[in-house]
Amino acid sequence: MYTDTERCVRAVQSKDARFDGWFFTAVRTTRIYCRPSCPAVPPKVENMTFLPSAAACQQAGYRACKRCRPDTSPGSPEWNARADAVARAVRLIQDGVVDREGVPGLASRLGYSTRQVERQLNAELGAGPLALARAQRAETARLLIETSELPMGDVAFAAGFSSIRTFNETVREVFALAPGELRARAAGAARQTPRIPGTISLRLPFRAPLNPDNLFGHLAATAVPGVEEWRAGAYRRTLRLPYGTGVAALTPRPDHIGCQLALTDLRDLTIAISRCRRLLDLDADPEAVDGQLRADPLLAPLVDKAPGRRVPRTVDAAEFAVRAVLGQQVSTAAARTHAARLVAAHGEPVADPDPAGGLTHLFPTPEALARLDPEALALPRSRRTTLTTLVTALADGSLPLGVDSDWEDARARLAALPGFGPWTTEVIAMRALGDPDAFLPSDLGLRRAAKQLGLPSTPAALTARAAAWRPWRAYAVQYLWATDSHPINHLPA
Repeated sequence: MYTDTERCVRAVQSKDARFDGWFFTAVRTTRIYCRPSCPAVPPKVENMTFLPSAAACQQAGYRACKRCRPDTSPGSPEWNARADAVARAVRLIQDGVVDREGVPGLASRLGYSTRQVERQLNAELGAGPLALARAQRAETARLLIETSELPMGDVAFAAGFSSIRTFNETVREVFALAPGELRARAAGAARQTPRIPGTISLRLPFRAPLNPDNLFGHLAATAVPGVEEWRAGAYRRTLRLPYGTGVAALTPRPDHIGCQLALTDLRDLTIAISRCRRLLDLDADPEAVDGQLRADPLLAPLVDKAPGRRVPRTVDAAEFAVRAVLGQQVSTAAARTHAARLVAAHGEPVADPDPAGGLTHLFPTPEALARLDPEALALPRSRRTTLTTLVTALADGSLPLGVDSDWEDARARLAALPGFGPWTTEVIAMRALGDPDAFLPSDLGLRRAAKQLGLPSTPAALTARAAAWRPWRAYAVQYLWATDSHPINHLPA
């Protein structure tokens, strides 16, 4: 995108918010970088240059605009729509791997040398893994400075900086303000004081439009008691994070998602934000998705009626895989009951920061589930075998599922397990791995919706027709599912 200068110039001159996060505008004369929708008067064309990431701008010596705050743009949708090494590296960096394991750890997870990873990231993003992680730390630092009363030393280490000096230098360089000045500027705005230490309130941006009905409806209707709940207009759930635990409360708003995070260790803030964004598919590009699906005359009315549907995803791929097996050939209510029993017996207890809340446990880890007695499971024998085989593979590492998974390799490994048919494999690819082209032609609800619309209803014929919807078939599934009156399609009261 950023190499198409003419298109970038048009986006900047029209202040088109659809391109926020796709590229950044660096102004040579002022040494400032902005998002395309910056409200300031656009600079002269000859003074603009376009870069693919905030990290590339910072590395080139530009500072963030104080008006449009480009570091708070939605992420580029490109990295969630691809499964190559660069996209997987970006997702791992967003999940804090570089801060925890360094560049060698990142390269090891991808199966490449550090030199190859750095070369590929520099070629596509204009910055290496360390620069990308540094830009992310700067964004986290700004969030903590502006939304909390933490001492600056605590902010520095919570954001991932190794020293207060590095923290001060980075904030000054990126934002052209000292940390204290950033906090003073934010003091005039309405800001909620955390009820308990480690609680942060923030806004998660997205590209409009966003239809919250099926997104929050699905999460609420399938919520596992003790781990998830819908209360007071917000979806709440517990989080297992690298340094501790957390509770996230996500509230749909017209122009953002309200996010309240209560963390036992603030070093997990960046990772928690990344997982919440992934859960709600907030970096999607609805214009590209809906434009492709509107080309089918039978899908066009569904898209026009409620544009901007997202794919409800997950914060933990292993957790969702277990829940997918529990949901095989049973109702939503039965799947919740089975999952709740596992949580009560094997989940780790946590304290809900809200006295009125109902969150009590983390979902059990594969290691904990691998030790359970299969005879204690109230499941058919074949499904017990499927579940125990799955959790064993997850626990011993022979089935790696996560943001760094190669989608096709993960599919092949899942399909090799007993009891894993196309439906289970594809629903895991769609919601746990984030493949935007995952498709469920054998799903009963999908076939029923297809028949009502006049689309082919047999799996083979529907798959052939859906070839025109690629690479966004997972979003087509959401539009087709939404024709049903099932609770997953409706925002709870």
